[in-house]
Amino acid sequence: MPAVLRPAALLLTLTLPLTMLTGCDKARELYQSWSGGNEAKPVVQQTPAPGMLLADFTSLVEQEGPAVVNIAATRPESAGNPSPLPFPIPEDDPLFEFFKRFMPPGGGNQEPEESDSISYGSGFIVSPDGFVLTNAHVVQGAQQIQVKLTDKREVRAKLVGLDRRTDVALLKIDAASLPTVKIGDPNTLKVGEWVAAIGAPFGFDNTVTAGIVSAKGRSLPDDTFVPFIQTDVAINPGNSGGPLFNLKGQVVGINSQIYSRSGGFMGISFAIPIDIAMSVAEQLKANGRVSRGQLGVHIQELSQELARSFGLSTAAGALVVRVEPGSPAAKAGLQPGDIILNLDGRKVQSSTDLPMMVGQMKPGTTVKLGVWRKGKEVTLDATLAEMRNPGTEEAPQQKAPSQIPSTTFDKLGLTLSELSASQRKELGVQSGLLVDKVGGPAAKSGLMHGDIILGVNQSPVSNIEEFRKLIDAAGSNVALLVKRMDNTLYVPLRLGN
Repeated sequence: MPAVLRPAALLLTLTLPLTMLTGCDKARELYQSWSGGNEAKPVVQQTPAPGMLLADFTSLVEQEGPAVVNIAATRPESAGNPSPLPFPIPEDDPLFEFFKRFMPPGGGNQEPEESDSISYGSGFIVSPDGFVLTNAHVVQGAQQIQVKLTDKREVRAKLVGLDRRTDVALLKIDAASLPTVKIGDPNTLKVGEWVAAIGAPFGFDNTVTAGIVSAKGRSLPDDTFVPFIQTDVAINPGNSGGPLFNLKGQVVGINSQIYSRSGGFMGISFAIPIDIAMSVAEQLKANGRVSRGQLGVHIQELSQELARSFGLSTAAGALVVRVEPGSPAAKAGLQPGDIILNLDGRKVQSSTDLPMMVGQMKPGTTVKLGVWRKGKEVTLDATLAEMRNPGTEEAPQQKAPSQIPSTTFDKLGLTLSELSASQRKELGVQSGLLVDKVGGPAAKSGLMHGDIILGVNQSPVSNIEEFRKLIDAAGSNVALLVKRMDNTLYVPLRLGN
């Protein structure tokens, strides 16, 4: 069974009656404006006492645990086939037999009159007046949200707002005498440092687990705006939205996802840095939504081969493959083949860095882009627009090779033909060459039958002769700009000595 990324939320199906991007300093400033400015003091003994091998988290749990809450989000769901258990656990999982043995008589085999889906997660109180942080996937689409405090009080919560891009949600509860967590600085975390989580895995309230920081700045598929903190803290369904604490008893992250084959913990979990979450929470509190800057470029990772093709000694930066017409990038003069090296002086190490940097800036901000173009670095100014919600559109269908005469480049293993006017119109391109056959170096590089070659390095190609001249003038490596279905990417091609 392949491993997948899973949100760490617990989903139950129950029978109910019908009537039923700013930095850490800014994050701390936002927190103090809500909490009254209380500074965190170390609550964990970092130097083990004689005979103690591990850090002692008892003080942390006693002082910070009361601010951690359980969250139940109810969503309507049509009744389906009853399950032997009221929540999804694979039958080969050891927990399946455990819950099957100890669940109440009747289990999930009762025929439901009306079924509601309830997901369980965790959260934590960030202000005395009742603001609670959790994951967006815990409460998204919920008709009712119930928060359970450690003193057994249960209160209805109002959803202030949520942000799907960072998976952060802000709730508001009306209750007195609320404890709050202290906010820390995730940027000071070091790999190997002890951290702890408090949450409700599988519905077991106030469960404490501990581990170390395994890595920082992790990027995950479909999560381009969060540099995740990776830990080996045991996180399971129900932990979603709960806090990750450092040794000072400060929250440094929100536990969000796990990497798992079974749906349970396998030693890899991910947390959203708290400075990003607090910045999102402030916008949700003020406006109910999050506004982000947008540059308007499509980028890809820069491999060592591509870097050599563009004359760079190191594979650092974000390679531009497409510029949206009328976007800030287009107005600034960015072009396909440009490599963005830095933004306002901050280095762009990889393609995953750029969306995070831009997404944390406000629309209307003017930024300076350090760009590698045709063997030298240039500086461009761009004024960010507001990021719009992504729409859906049908991918254009790429047609089979035409009957236009083709030309074979034996050394490359490529057979190409020029596009007809009707093909260019159908594919939405102004020029390009159709790949009819691939083999040899071209096949090894990843070129595919049906690809459209739009350019060589930063030079567009519209006919076979232009392509031949650009290849003859190139060195040992070139980067081919390729349109493949609805994607545009650079493919490195080694030409030999």
